[in-house]
This record gives sequence, structure tokens and C-alpha cells, in this order.
Amino acid sequence: MARLHLFDLDGTLLHGSTAPVEISRQLGLEAEAVALDQAIGAGLIGPPEYAAEVYTLWAELTEAHVTAAFESAPWLARIREVWAEIRSDGDYCAVVSLSPSFFVEKLIGWGAHAAYGSRFPALPFTEPVDPAGVLSAAAKVRIAVRLCEQFGVTRTDCIAYGDSLSDKDLFGAVPISVAINADSHLAGISTHAYMGLDLWEAYELVRHAR
Repeated sequence: MARLHLFDLDGTLLHGSTAPVEISRQLGLEAEAVALDQAIGAGLIGPPEYAAEVYTLWAELTEAHVTAAFESAPWLARIREVWAEIRSDGDYCAVVSLSPSFFVEKLIGWGAHAAYGSRFPALPFTEPVDPAGVLSAAAKVRIAVRLCEQFGVTRTDCIAYGDSLSDKDLFGAVPISVAINADSHLAGISTHAYMGLDLWEAYELVRHAR
């Protein structure tokens, strides 16, 4: 039976950073984005409020900024190699993130079968952000269920990779999970834990799990 590997983005594939911080850095607004990350991480605001705040920050954002942010971001090593191996084994890999879909979807080019993020208007923004399109921790589980149907696997065939509170629901919904450079929210609930900068090393923990 094929397996479905579900990867978080912020703090997981991106080490010590998030897509909104990397995007905001291109606009000279890194400090403001870090403050918002701290607020949502502490539960002081929810995903819709967070999306509204970064939307305001990104009034001047262009596709060129997003491309520059993606190319200069602090990615873990060997992401493409891991996904190529997953594909060669007949398995599937997907990225599910609360970050903007216009950033997350760039990972399709690295070999992900699917990539989901919060929906924002086309760049440059001329329309408001729709709160209904903003993902949450619970939405990650719903998307995982849809991906299982799409790829013809069951939830018991899934492996989740994450680092924080937004991954907790998904970790509880699948049988195998890998906490990557994770915070205390995932302590004690993950199958495996990895600290480091190389995704292949984290993947090795579950590479042969069936």
C-alpha cells in the first residue's frame, strides 16, 4: 500500500522561520511579521486575524518579492531528494500549511504531489482577503482526508511532519508522525523527533515504516 507523507512548511521545511517572515523581509517588514508569528504562536490571535494583519503588511507585495523570498529562505537540506525518493517508492508527498498558497504552491516545482495554503487574492492585491479561505489546524486534517481520497490511500497510511501547535490535530489523526525541530506543543505526541537541518535525516526515521 502506498503511503502519503504530509509536510508542514513553517518551522518544519523552513528552519527557524516562516513564509510570512521571509516574504515580509523582502519589504523591510521582518520585525512586524515576527511579532505576528509570536502572537499567533501564543494563541493571542487566530489564523483569520493573522491573515488580515499580514495582508495589510503586504500592500506593496509583488510576485517578484515572493519569488525572492522563496529562493532565499532557510530551507532544510535535501527536501527535493526526499521527495524524489518518496516518488520513486510509489508513495505521495504533500505540503499543507497555514501560510499563503502563492508561496506554498511553489513547492510543486520541487516534487510535491500537492501543496495547500491559505488563499489570498492575486498579487498585487486589489481585493480583500477572504477569511473563509484561511486554513487552520483543523483544516489540515480535512485536507489530509481529501488527499487520501485523491491518492487512494487511507489515513492509516499517512505520515505527518510538523513542528508546532498547528500540527497537533494532524499528529493526532495519523499513526506515524515526525516532530522536526519542534516546540513543546508536540512533546509526547509524536512517534519520532528530529533536531537538525537535513530533511533526509528526519525521513530516515520513517523511511521503512509500513
